[in-house]
Amino acid sequence: MDNKVKEINIEEFDYDLPDERIAKHPLEQRDACRLLVRQPDGSISDHVFSELDMLLPADSMLIYNNTRVINARLRFRKGEDGNGALIEVFCLEPENPADYAQNFASTECCSWICFVGNSKRWKAGKLSAEIDIDGTAVTLEAERVSRHDNTSVVRFSWNNSGVTFSQIISSAGEIPIPPYLNRSTEETDSKDYQTVYSHIEGSVAAPTAGLHFTDSLLQRISQRGIPRYELTLHVGAGTFQPVKSDTIGEHMMHSEWIAVDRRLIAELAETDRRVIAVGTTSVRTLESLYHIGCLISEGRQADEVPQWYPYSPTHPMLSRREAFRKILEWLDNNNLNVLIAATRIIIAPGYTYRVVDGMVTNFHQPRSTLLLLVSAFTGGDWRPVYDFALQHDYRFLSYGDGSLLLRERLNLNRN
Repeated sequence: MDNKVKEINIEEFDYDLPDERIAKHPLEQRDACRLLVRQPDGSISDHVFSELDMLLPADSMLIYNNTRVINARLRFRKGEDGNGALIEVFCLEPENPADYAQNFASTECCSWICFVGNSKRWKAGKLSAEIDIDGTAVTLEAERVSRHDNTSVVRFSWNNSGVTFSQIISSAGEIPIPPYLNRSTEETDSKDYQTVYSHIEGSVAAPTAGLHFTDSLLQRISQRGIPRYELTLHVGAGTFQPVKSDTIGEHMMHSEWIAVDRRLIAELAETDRRVIAVGTTSVRTLESLYHIGCLISEGRQADEVPQWYPYSPTHPMLSRREAFRKILEWLDNNNLNVLIAATRIIIAPGYTYRVVDGMVTNFHQPRSTLLLLVSAFTGGDWRPVYDFALQHDYRFLSYGDGSLLLRERLNLNRN
């Protein structure tokens, strides 16, 4: 199975997406966008997102990603007069401290793995910028301490120990909107590009399926008796990276940080409810949890799910209940209430879903790993969904319309 999946040709996942179908801005009312619903039998219907509370199966539970997008793009000017070359530093993930919360709470200094724009003009030395934080002038300095392929480790320092790095980037940085929008960040993006339930800082891209939710819609979902749960996956810049190789076996998946509370893991170990994931990030997290349980059962490290592990011929193939109970045992043995790990899994046709019965998601770029994930979920039947959306004037990508994709209910006890 491993080799068959690796031989999938990405050309099969291409489609024509005219630029005018890419939504450059969201609708003023988040849940007023359109919602395509695909039933397990493949039938498709057209709705409005505000109807989602009545479209979710009554026996379902809703799980979404509470990550918050940081102002990851920092700009510096070379030269003491600030008129030199523009250097853009794009923060990707914390390096020291490596823990997100500890890094954001840092005072005086911290370091990040970054993309550096106009890198050739920054050969050595420190860059500096004067910023204002609640009326206090703070000098921020950046020093490149190492380079690794396309990224650099950048050490940030500032001259006020009463200021945290979270405050620094909130004041000095910009929200990094997706490159395919082909426009500069606007003031409205600071609110539009966050979900209403975001509160754990760390992403450099939004889990965009969640952008359609409003507080009132979430309340109506709860009033229907559908429980809601949160998890965290910090979205990396790799989410925008198309598959450039001919076959997906040559594509290296990026690693993303996840955190899941023991309470949710315990619920997933026992619930008979259908699991509806909001966004591909929640899908990847939930499916990764299953494989973490399988890694634990083999006595292997559970800190990262390898890209091709789900397709391994030696995979233990536990039932979902067995896998989640293994995680609970591991948490108890290590006196932990939160599972923190990373995942590199690639979900493509040939993948067997173990946790997710339905997903809320947007319409994704051609030749992307996200489209592969959707194809795997629909049993390879993604084209009718996208053809319907294109023929009925749906808006695509991050600020576009949404879909609710449902599949046959999983057998929780079967391997």
